[in-house]
Amino acid sequence: MMAVSYKRLWKLLIDRDMKKKDLAELANLSNYTINKMHRGENVTTDTLVKIRSILSCTFDDIMEIVMDVYQYFYYGSGAE
Repeated sequence: MMAVSYKRLWKLLIDRDMKKKDLAELANLSNYTINKMHRGENVTTDTLVKIRSILSCTFDDIMEIVMDVYQYFYYGSGAE
């Protein structure tokens, strides 16, 4: 199963001297949604679009899809 990582978003917020609370207020997101993202859970495309618009960035700037360990060893790293 693929997982979503929002580490890029958290780094971007640090680089812009913003807190998660600031993002939540600007993008009109609930604490529940921010917490889901902090746990690496899926959120709606609408949420991602709001964040992208507020931060003027791309989806690649705020998230990435990562393979779990099983997929990595079963399918390989894809770097061949």
